Amino acid sequence: MKVLVIGANGKVGRHIVKALKETEDEPVAMVRDTDQVPFFEEMGVKTVLGNLEESFDHAFYGIDKVIFAAGSGPHTGTDKTLIIDQEGAIKSIDLAKRFGIKRFVLLSSRYADDPERFPPMKAYLLAKHRADEYLKDSGLNYTIVRPGGLTNEEGTGKVLLQHTIKADGTIPRQDVAFVLVYLASIPRAENQSFDLVRGADKIGEILAY
Repeated sequence: MKVLVIGANGKVGRHIVKALKETEDEPVAMVRDTDQVPFFEEMGVKTVLGNLEESFDHAFYGIDKVIFAAGSGPHTGTDKTLIIDQEGAIKSIDLAKRFGIKRFVLLSSRYADDPERFPPMKAYLLAKHRADEYLKDSGLNYTIVRPGGLTNEEGTGKVLLQHTIKADGTIPRQDVAFVLVYLASIPRAENQSFDLVRGADKIGEILAY
């Protein structure tokens, strides 16, 4: 199946594309600028130009699944956060419905289900929360993942994935990417939302029992 990775050039997005290359699915990297294309072409990955602030309908042609990993980051202005994290996700969800996408995996944020918890990040978490809720109500076959603090360390291949995790925690971006790709093909992850941090469970075994 062809998997459109929205936000492919991001820190998590690049790991997602690499992880998809190790599966039977075919990644299609959606990037904003032509200077981002060579990185993916060198891996033998198809690219499509698309900007979340403009029209990107064309990116969905021939696509079976979507992994949305775009994000403005928690330290950008509120306007950009709303445009990318909220409205960009909502536009992608609407397009997925229109094109009959079989699975939509959304990279959210820890505490997006409780935006009041961290006042300095309230606008960011609210945007993530609204996108999460919009996806839940969309009728699409979805999976939402809310990782803890992201690090650039090499992935361990071991995580803790639960519907709700009370303790704070971090997780390497590489592990987040492998979890997103794994859950995109797991029936037990359909129409579910999860928190994700470092843990002791092998990624290939989560939700297997």
